[in-house]
Amino acid sequence: MKIAVVILNWNGVTLLEQFLPSILQFSSEAIVYVADNASTDNSISFVTAHFPTVQIVKNDSNFGFAQGYNEALKHIDADIFALVNSDIEVTENWLVPIIETFEKESRIAIIQPKILDYKNKDYFEYAGAAGGFIDKYGYPYCRGRIFETVEKDKGQYDDDCEIFWASGACFFIRSSVYKELKGFDDDFFAHQEEIDLCWRAVNKGYGIKYNHKSVVYHVGGATLQQGNPKKTFLNFRNSLLMLTKNLPKEKLYLVLFSRMLLDGLAGIQFIFKGKFSHFTAILKAHASFYSLLSNTYKKRGLFQSKKYYNTKSIVYNYYLKAGKVFVK
Repeated sequence: MKIAVVILNWNGVTLLEQFLPSILQFSSEAIVYVADNASTDNSISFVTAHFPTVQIVKNDSNFGFAQGYNEALKHIDADIFALVNSDIEVTENWLVPIIETFEKESRIAIIQPKILDYKNKDYFEYAGAAGGFIDKYGYPYCRGRIFETVEKDKGQYDDDCEIFWASGACFFIRSSVYKELKGFDDDFFAHQEEIDLCWRAVNKGYGIKYNHKSVVYHVGGATLQQGNPKKTFLNFRNSLLMLTKNLPKEKLYLVLFSRMLLDGLAGIQFIFKGKFSHFTAILKAHASFYSLLSNTYKKRGLFQSKKYYNTKSIVYNYYLKAGKVFVK
């Protein structure tokens, strides 16, 4: 299989200097690309000078994660796209088990490796951990990470199971499926676009898998820190967009209404914590959602799977039942 490892970059020369060497060292099966979102630092000249085997794809503007990859991948020919954050350290033979799964299981369209914390390598990393799921109301969580609780890797998720979504931090997808689904949704800009793409793949009958034999380490928060109000805006807005596109019709309106109430409670919580900028971010997220609602509804596919969630309410389980770890 022809594999393209594609690293989306925006003003990330320091990260490229730190993490490109491991990718080049352990990715002999692939061609490595840097897709640059119109950086204003010396990223391109640095890569050209120090890593001449890396292919460069230049975008005209900073399109964010979603459109940034959509634009770049138009210029890359491969059977498998490996979309890798610039703050990922890979390990020896990380591509081999991924290739084997794609070759053996034709229904599997998307794969995620085990994602551990670069800063604390015995623990899972927040963005992806051991594979993603969502609850009935569209709240994402992972095996190994539920809300702010991150588990130590004790081998408890050393199984290659089907999951609902794969982390955009290290995301493998068949190029044919990527093109069939028309890639990420440009309106998302960044955050949860990978969950939306996975949900659309599930609605088309494809499978998504976690492979524990492929291991990477992720720094996390290199572009937008967890406490950034813009991240709050994108997460709340994009979650509502995703629900509108992918929920089965008989659940759409009730779940959306419930989510908006829950978003209101989250906003009140931010007020009590003195995080007024995050409360404002939720208001802006809802306003943006309403402005995009008509166009987003038109993006709904012909079929929406009724089996999309693993847990009815992760909020209830986590905060009221003390369910801090993943339970199948």
